[in-house]
Formats: sequence, structure tokens, C-alpha cells
Amino acid sequence: MGRYILRRLLQMIPTLLAVAALIFLIFSVLPGSFAGTMTGGGRRALSPELVAQINAQFGLDKALPVRFWDYLVRLVQFDLGTSFRTREPVMDLIAARIWPSLQLALSAMALAVTVGIPLGFLAAMRPGSLLDSITMIGAVSGLSMPQFWLGLLLMYVFALQLGWLPSFGYGEGRLRNLILPAIALGFAPLALLARTTRAGVLEVMASDHIRTAMAKGASPSQMVRWHVLRNVMVLIVTTMGLQIGSLLGQALVIEKLFSWPGLGSLMVDSVAIRDIPVVQGTILVIVLWFLVINVLVDVIYAAIDPRISLR
Repeated sequence: MGRYILRRLLQMIPTLLAVAALIFLIFSVLPGSFAGTMTGGGRRALSPELVAQINAQFGLDKALPVRFWDYLVRLVQFDLGTSFRTREPVMDLIAARIWPSLQLALSAMALAVTVGIPLGFLAAMRPGSLLDSITMIGAVSGLSMPQFWLGLLLMYVFALQLGWLPSFGYGEGRLRNLILPAIALGFAPLALLARTTRAGVLEVMASDHIRTAMAKGASPSQMVRWHVLRNVMVLIVTTMGLQIGSLLGQALVIEKLFSWPGLGSLMVDSVAIRDIPVVQGTILVIVLWFLVINVLVDVIYAAIDPRISLR
């Protein structure tokens, strides 16, 4: 197990380097510059001397291969560079924003797991029932509904009309500030988990070994515990892993909508002013999070199903 985890972690390095190269090249060829955002974004004439001074200050006057090499050298030293705007290390900016993002993502996933999986399971055990119909309608709606629209709806109902919850802000990590953004972010994974769980349970229930267990007189609780759950958990864990791995990236819109001080809002603000080191750093952290979650999911596979071998 240890060798497998070490090998998977080492395999992340080429992926991260490829992502870093892609991000660097994209932001190097896009029109506009940090100097332009500092001096009015093109709304007034820029002095060539001022542009040259700003570019020299941040090393933007160097040739593209030189800048790319310098970036890779810093990256292998775990140095994400320095923010153009604040002149702070990017690592410090990310460290200040990572916990609010994790709070939001993990809360949204907790909501999706605790509600979506039981709903999908109950719906599968009673196919064609009212609960099944309501669950599937809710699942389709949740997968189709834009997150920002749901967030605005929640803000309008629970913040503006009822006044029960704050409509925006971190509030020093208070639970009341977390509820609305977590629901808005977690509703789509909830719907997907409910639908996936229902489909997986129905497929297992129709298999031969389930019919054999029922013919042998297995009780419903034994059948569910020893046959249904064990066979459907791999599918559920796969869906959970993909969703929690992508939630940091999906939270971008929700963080801006609710003024949540996470990585998503940091990246959006940095893109607007072309603070390239911060954008590169936040994207790399989000990609790293996704890769680590994938490794954990593979390890959980082996714990759930002994037939799965980690090699």
C-alpha cells in the first residue's frame, strides 16, 4: 500500500508540471498586461517608459523561455512566486484563503452525502413510489439548475425575505454564514449522488446473486448490508471522489456570489488584474487537490472491495 501511494504521488509531478506549463503559456499569449490594469486598463494613454518600468520590475521584459525557466526553477523549490498586486508571496495568499475554501467544499460535500445517498437508496428500494418520483425530479432539477441562480434564490428567500441568514460574507467562519453557500454549492453533488446511488442499487438488486440470497431466505437487512451496500459502494465512492475533487474549482462562482474569501474569489480577482503568479498558484493548488483526492479514492477502493488490487 505504501509503495502504491508513493508511486501515485510521484506520478503527480509530471501532471503538475504539464498544468503549470499550460497555464504559463496561456497567460503569456493572452492580450493585456498587469501594467495596463495598473494604469487604467487602456482608458488613458500609457507612457512607454512607465510600461517598461513596470515590466522590468516584475520580470515581464525577459524573453518567454527565460521567464518560463525561472518559473519552473521556483516551482520545484515550492516557490509559487510573488503577487504583482500586493508583493506578498503567493504561498502566503493561498494559505490565508485555503481554509475558507475547504470549509465550503467539505460542508457542501457533507450535505450531499448525508442527504443524497440515503435519498437515492430509499428511492431504489421503492421504485415507482412517490418518494422515488420526487427524488428523481429533484435530482434532474439539481443537475440542471445553475449554481449562481440557486444561490440568488436562496439569498432572496432566506436572507432578504425571511431574514434568517446572512446573504454574504465570511463572518469569521460562523456557521450561519456558511449555510447558504454550502447549500448552493452542494445541491448539484447531492442530486448526482442521489441519482447515482439509485441507479447502482437498482442494478445490484437485479443481479443473480441477490435473487439467490433472497431465495435462500436472507432477511432484507442482511441482503442490504452484505450484498447491496458492499457492491454499490465502489460506484458511490467514485462519484464522491470526483465531486469533492472538483468542488474547489466549482466553488468559484459561489464564492464570488456570497463574497466568500476563498481560493475561487482570489483567482477571479487576480484574473481581472492579470496578477499571473496568483492565478497560476491557485490553479495548481486546485489541480493538486483533485489529484490527491483521486489517490485517496483508489486506496478506499481496496478497503471496500478486497478483489481490487493496488499495483
